[in-house]
Amino acid sequence: MIAIRALGQVGYLPTYEAMQAFTAERLADTPDELWVCEHPPVFTQGLAGREDHLLAPGNIPVVKTNRGGQVTYHGPGQVVAYPLMDLQRAGYFVKEYVYRIEEAVIRTLWHFGVTGHRVAGAPGIYVRLDDPADHALLPQRPTRETAQGQPAGPDFTGLGKIAALGIKVSRGCTYHGVSLNVAMDLQPFWRINPCGYAGLQTVDLSTIGAAVSWDEAAQVLSQKLTTTLAP
Repeated sequence: MIAIRALGQVGYLPTYEAMQAFTAERLADTPDELWVCEHPPVFTQGLAGREDHLLAPGNIPVVKTNRGGQVTYHGPGQVVAYPLMDLQRAGYFVKEYVYRIEEAVIRTLWHFGVTGHRVAGAPGIYVRLDDPADHALLPQRPTRETAQGQPAGPDFTGLGKIAALGIKVSRGCTYHGVSLNVAMDLQPFWRINPCGYAGLQTVDLSTIGAAVSWDEAAQVLSQKLTTTLAP
């Protein structure tokens, strides 16, 4: 059972440091937790982060982290969820863990009448810009063929990114997590190459026509995560 901790709006850096401390100090019988929050404006760089993907950060702070991936933006109106899990105890590996987080986001979006999609070679969840409710399969979705060898580059044609994923696994335990855009100022995403992709459009539930409050989105995402991440 994963204990949900609703943190409200909290600074990114102290939350990051608290996740590191929790993971370093946890024991074999430490219960898993899911931290749910939102952050004041901040850009975060993953381990693979390149400075040239920060186009014009301006007055928004940049925090370098030890998660996977490139640069992303966190800000008010975005639900951020950090599962702090012992994967060995849960009984599955990192690849399935990522799949389960993405599945929780897809189920959350479906709850609000939006269809989320995976794109081969690009973690996270995307929506069709022309018809966010369209559930027809994407031609650029992951398939058995792409699993054998990654495509030359992800194809984002006609898509907007609505949820970003970045994780860290230490001693078999996870931290960092996933962010879902609900109703936020999307302008800062144009000041970076989101997740390292120039020109990748970022959307939120509000801009695609889903009138959802932050509290409602946080509650549904929390429930879907605790269900899909269960052993």
